[in-house]
Amino acid sequence: MPTDFEILKNIYNSFDPFEPLQAGDPVYVNCSQVRGEEDILIDVGRQITYADRITHQLYTGHRGAGKSTELLRLQASLVEKGYQVVYFAAEEADIDPEDVQYTDILLACTRNLLNALKGDETPIKSWLRSRKTELIDALQSEVALGDEIGVDVPFTKLTTTLKVSPTARAQIRKIVEPHTPSLINALNAFITEAMQQTPQQTTDKLVLIVDSLDRIPPIKRENESSNHEQIFVDRSEQLKMLGCHVIYTVPISLVYSKRGADLRDIYDAEIPVLPMVMVRHQDGTVCEPGLAVMRDLVRQRVFDDNGLANTTQLVGDVFDDPETLDQMCLMSGGHMRNLMQMAQEAIKQSDRLPITKRAARLAVTKARNVYRNTVNDDQWALLATVHKTKEILNDQAHRNLLFNRCILEYRYLDDDNEIVCWRDVHPLLRGVKEFKSALGDL
Repeated sequence: MPTDFEILKNIYNSFDPFEPLQAGDPVYVNCSQVRGEEDILIDVGRQITYADRITHQLYTGHRGAGKSTELLRLQASLVEKGYQVVYFAAEEADIDPEDVQYTDILLACTRNLLNALKGDETPIKSWLRSRKTELIDALQSEVALGDEIGVDVPFTKLTTTLKVSPTARAQIRKIVEPHTPSLINALNAFITEAMQQTPQQTTDKLVLIVDSLDRIPPIKRENESSNHEQIFVDRSEQLKMLGCHVIYTVPISLVYSKRGADLRDIYDAEIPVLPMVMVRHQDGTVCEPGLAVMRDLVRQRVFDDNGLANTTQLVGDVFDDPETLDQMCLMSGGHMRNLMQMAQEAIKQSDRLPITKRAARLAVTKARNVYRNTVNDDQWALLATVHKTKEILNDQAHRNLLFNRCILEYRYLDDDNEIVCWRDVHPLLRGVKEFKSALGDL
């Protein structure tokens, strides 16, 4: 029989907030009914399988809402349908989310496609060879990009340097940017030839998924487009030139900006949004179906081969009281990662089961302090108004709060099967004295 420490450790690691679930993982819980019937297999997948041409799509939602898990489900579904899918996350592909431009994304796409497909790399080698002198200077390397060196070596070195060296990053971008059309042409030639050697044979059976671009923080300089606009709007033609189906994640704040309509026109479909699990209704009453889903999410992870006896009960043996579990589920606001983080913190506060109300309260308090520190003094009045109206204004202040998850989005289907979209302040912030004061002022 495992010790209390071993059981708590196993459960703690089951709630890893930064590890997306792989397709088919038994702990996965389908939340679509409490997310306005959102279903990535329909909203994104069928745009690919139904279309007679190559598509380029965007996918968004709050950071930590579960987009990566959903994209991995989509990847598995498309593979079952005979597609070849190349998936990568930006932070794992030598992209620095804190400082990224479209050239970085293009280079990361090139590297991952080269790694995933087997084909004639001559077009890419030729492109590299034509910039050999400039790139070697930028990389400060004695390695030549000659015929005797495989293409993966320079591209790996190129993208790695791009991420770790801000000085070289600017120089590499300056070299690559004027030549992005020729790089894309070379990459498309490689894709076409490589796909002819696969069972799929055609490029319309190749799907590239670029995850984690929604984590790029917004930067707005005076008299300039924001960095989000520069990447996904101003450089959209380059992002859409890749000769295969592509799905890019995009910051939710951009989708609700003044450029939102432009995004809809530029890309191939309505931009699917992964909202929060609705744990409360607009009037503040508990949404029992949503709360049940969050409880089930906890249950699946707690009993995921963690050494608990078959007779163990979620409430009573793992949590001391129903309110202890419900408190964390409701205070998460239906945000997956927040629930995972609070569950881990409550486990850290425990040396044996069951997890107590005190441990859960400490977890909630610590999470509240984190969110409180993200709000500026002049933003409390905005949050109070959002809580009262359940709406946001189309301005930068509200978009920043949306990006920082201080404002969360919810969706449901009404009696006429119309999608109703509403927003509210994160429940963690509602207990902060500054918020209570601003709400009182209204």
